[in-house]
Amino acid sequence: MKAVVFHGPEKGLKVEDIPVPKIADDQILVKVAACGVCHTDLHYIEHGVPTFKKPPIVLGHEASGIVEKAGSKVTNVKEGQRVLIPAVLTCGHCSACRQGRENICSAMTMVGNHFDGAYAEFVAVPAKDILDLPESVPLEEASIIADAISTPYHAVKNRAQVKPGYTVVVFGCGGVGINAVQMASAAGGYVIAVDINPRKLEWASEFGAAETVDASKVERIDKEIRKRTGGGADIDMEVIGNPRTIQQAFECVRVGGRLCVVGYTHEKIAVVAGKIMFKELEVVGSLGCRPVDYVPLIRMVAQGKIDVKRQVTHRFKLDELNKAFEVMKEGLSLRSIVTP
Repeated sequence: MKAVVFHGPEKGLKVEDIPVPKIADDQILVKVAACGVCHTDLHYIEHGVPTFKKPPIVLGHEASGIVEKAGSKVTNVKEGQRVLIPAVLTCGHCSACRQGRENICSAMTMVGNHFDGAYAEFVAVPAKDILDLPESVPLEEASIIADAISTPYHAVKNRAQVKPGYTVVVFGCGGVGINAVQMASAAGGYVIAVDINPRKLEWASEFGAAETVDASKVERIDKEIRKRTGGGADIDMEVIGNPRTIQQAFECVRVGGRLCVVGYTHEKIAVVAGKIMFKELEVVGSLGCRPVDYVPLIRMVAQGKIDVKRQVTHRFKLDELNKAFEVMKEGLSLRSIVTP
């Protein structure tokens, strides 16, 4: 089969013909319909973040497709079924899983990180984690549900806990951030989107932001947000993973408010700890999505309450994957997908 293989930061990506994965009794082989192009993969390719499986490895963790073959012990899916593959797979029996927090499973594995992923024609995955996709959900565009939509869904619903009438400031309007805007708006929040890319701010308005702020055009973003919200936001969400914007988001929270950090960075941040105490602030992290949340999320997509088609601004074939990353880095895409 054709696949894009990552050989490490120095050698990069190469299109190769590799064997079709063999499946165990409890696995399925999925013919990939599409795989979303995620910034997480760019961390592996250019930023020195290591994959758990040492290269060579096939990256790609936002996938949808058709079940090609099922193992002998598989009973929950059948050949020919339309499916979504969650980005993160859980063990189901560790302490976190038993408490209903499978997204922080101590034995979690990630597609395209712990084992070969979906920048390929086929991918092998455990059947227990697979989700059915109804016919009303477009198959290729559904791939982005696996991460770009599910991650902000969990962040907005379970970690930021957005309620109707809350003022919510979203820092970063990329593929995940734009869905934080969409989810927070759907939850009844009054959303203010912050970015430095005018096109992304236009997208934020289209997906539910009541106001937008170009951070490059204001002297101090914390003063601007406090002015617009009458003292600070109920909830700030940082969806970039930049130490500076995390600190800025922290400064924009009102007394008694909440900061939800969704973006990843390996760097340290500096905040005044006394403000957390004196203002009784909450600072929470948000990682991925619990398996239980995928079902209502897919239902919302099927009902048209969450728009996936409009989010896919660029499409590429497997051998054009490098172009997809260039478009991402230039800030031209909202979400790109690759198809075999």
